[in-house]
Amino acid sequence: MKELRLQAKADKRVRLGHNWIFSNEVANEHTPLAAFTPGELVRVVDAGRNPVGIAYVNPNALICARILTRDARATIDVAWFQARVTRALALRERLCGAPFYRLIYGESDGLPGFIVDRYGEVCVAQFNTAGALALREPFVTALTGAIAPKGLLLRNTGSTRALEGIEALDQSLGEVPDRIEVIEGDMRISAPLRAGQKTGYFYDQRDNRARLRRYVRSGDAVLDVFSYVGAWAVSALKAGARSVTCIDQSETALHYADENARAIGGEIDGLAGDALDVMQGLHGERRRYDVVILDPPALIKRRKEAAPGERLYQRLNEAALRLLREDGFLVTSSCSYHLAPERLQRAAFDAARTVGRRMQILERHGHAPDHPVHPAMPETEYLKALFLRA
Repeated sequence: MKELRLQAKADKRVRLGHNWIFSNEVANEHTPLAAFTPGELVRVVDAGRNPVGIAYVNPNALICARILTRDARATIDVAWFQARVTRALALRERLCGAPFYRLIYGESDGLPGFIVDRYGEVCVAQFNTAGALALREPFVTALTGAIAPKGLLLRNTGSTRALEGIEALDQSLGEVPDRIEVIEGDMRISAPLRAGQKTGYFYDQRDNRARLRRYVRSGDAVLDVFSYVGAWAVSALKAGARSVTCIDQSETALHYADENARAIGGEIDGLAGDALDVMQGLHGERRRYDVVILDPPALIKRRKEAAPGERLYQRLNEAALRLLREDGFLVTSSCSYHLAPERLQRAAFDAARTVGRRMQILERHGHAPDHPVHPAMPETEYLKALFLRA
């Protein structure tokens, strides 16, 4: 295994627990990045050649190496992956009971670049880095040994694929269906697997969707913006909502949302289109709601997009507040890591001032515990959710 030597003091952050090494932290005069191949395992050493750990490297990426273990004598093989997968599985089984959860959450589970969502007997695994892609065979062997899924879909996403410079992956092992049935508390949600977003479903808002029910009363009108397959909508219907309107750009997603509502004897009004445009149209029709949920995709993917992204969050919150009845509740959230929690709160507060509403903050939350946070890596804590009264 080759050495990857760091510059003086560049090891400090890594020794404190962070798993990433940036290209400007490498001592290129001793271990030039150009000498490595994407996904290659390396032994990381500090400026004095003292061991730091074992990582995989990608010389073509800004994050040029990701630490797998601090044990410089470890062997990264099936047994090593089995230990990590087993530990991650034990946590989810204790927390979630039913086998529907995020099983592997990258760095937080000691497996940088690896994501696995479990849907009963089917799993979707994402390999989001060159190193994860290179190590997928021992990882898949360990994963299938731990839970023996009937079907396993292997994928990577477009945004990370571009950053890492890796080829697209879309491979099925075993029986992989076109759609999945997700059990979330007392809800059963159908979602598209192959044609769906990312891994097919979003477990990160699981606990927040359960919290929604304290704010929805029998007879309420609810608006679910960026609804996807309607999990928030179904939770609102379960709480007794009289009517639920779902907004999403995807006709397919709205079809699933309608199907999920009908499965519990309810129905939704599905509106396809750009969220801002549709909400402005509803305002023009003088439609009003008791509860509005804003759960957009990441609107800020890079730090340089923070300012325009924050303005867009504010505009969305303004549009939502204009549709909210007096003393109504707004659930507003962001999955953009580059939008700090206080900035989401500021966007909501500025939106309230713009439309002439007073606001109370009732609850602040993040993602569910099957997305554990790595205490040395703030990058693993991305979701913000505010429960507000206007």
